[in-house]
Amino acid sequence: MRHARIVSTGGYVPERVVTNAAFASRFGAATDDWLIENVGIRERRYLREDQVTSDLAVAAGRVALDRAGLEPGALDRIIVATDTPDYLSPATSAVVQAKLGARRAGVFDVNSACAGWVIALDVAARLVITEPEPISILVIGAYGMSRFLDPTDKTTATLFADGAGAVVVGASAAPGWLATVTAAAGEYHDALGIYTGGTFRPATVARVTQDGPPVVRFVRKFPATFNTERWPPLIERVLARASLTAGVRLRPADVDRYYFTQVNLRAIEATMAALGQPLAKTHWIMDKWGYTGSACLPMALDDALAQGRGPQPGELVLFCASGGGIALAASLWRWS
Repeated sequence: MRHARIVSTGGYVPERVVTNAAFASRFGAATDDWLIENVGIRERRYLREDQVTSDLAVAAGRVALDRAGLEPGALDRIIVATDTPDYLSPATSAVVQAKLGARRAGVFDVNSACAGWVIALDVAARLVITEPEPISILVIGAYGMSRFLDPTDKTTATLFADGAGAVVVGASAAPGWLATVTAAAGEYHDALGIYTGGTFRPATVARVTQDGPPVVRFVRKFPATFNTERWPPLIERVLARASLTAGVRLRPADVDRYYFTQVNLRAIEATMAALGQPLAKTHWIMDKWGYTGSACLPMALDDALAQGRGPQPGELVLFCASGGGIALAASLWRWS
C-alpha cells in the first residue's frame, strides 16, 4: 500500500519589517506593550509594492523543491491555500505554475481562510495515496493580507502580515499521513473577512465608493475563547481517528510536535495547558513575523526545522488550524 509523507519544507518572509513602534502615533504608545502581552507580536513583514501573493508562494515553493531535489517540471500538482489571491479569478496556483515553470503540474486553490493549508495538505495526502502512479505535490500556504488592511483599524492593522510556507508531499512505503478531521462554525461566516469583491458586494466603482476598498474587517464579535475551546476537542478527534488505523489509542502525550495557527500566543499556551503538554512541544513565529494566516503553519514548521527544533524521524506531528468562516482542521503525521 502506498502512503503519503512530507518530503521537504520551505518558507519565505518579505524583507520589509514593520515593528509595533510603527503604530504608536496612530494607536497610542501603549500599543507595543499590549500586542506583546496579549498577542505575542513584536514585529511583522509586509510584501514590497512590486510583490504579490504568487511571488511569496513561488519563493517558498522553490526552497521546498530544492530541498526535495526536485525540478519544477517534475511536479504533478500545485495546491495553493490562500484567501488573499492575486486575482478573484483565475486561481493563484496557475500563476505559481507559470512563474515556477512547472508545466506538467495540475493546479487548484483552496480557500478555507487560515485553515486552508491544513486542508490542502490533507487533499494532497489523499491524492498521493489514490493516484495510480506515485506523484509529487507542492502544497503552499501564502498570505498577502497587508494589501487588504485599513490602516486606521487597530484590530486588523496591528495583527495581519505577509509570508509563505510550502511542503512537498510525495509517496512513501511507510505511513506518513495518519488522519485529518475538519469542523466549522458557519454561523460566524459574516464575523471576520473581506466582504467586498464577490457576488455579495461586487467590486464595481459604485460599490467601492459606497463600501470602500476591499479590506479585512472584524464585523461582529465571536467568542474570544473560541480557539482554546475548540482546538483541544479537535485534537482529541484526530487522535481518535488515527488510533483506529494505528491499533493503539493515541493520546496528546504521544504527539511530539504541535503546530497551531499563529494568531495568538496566549491561545497556544492555553491549549497546550489544557492538553497537559509542555510548551516545548510547540513552536511560534508570530513574535517576529506577525499573523500570516494560511501560511503560518508551514512557516512555523519550516522555521522550527531551521532552528534545529523541528520534528525528528519517527515523531508524531500534529497541525491544528482555524480561520474565518469559522473553518477548523487538524491533521496528524508520522515524520520521516
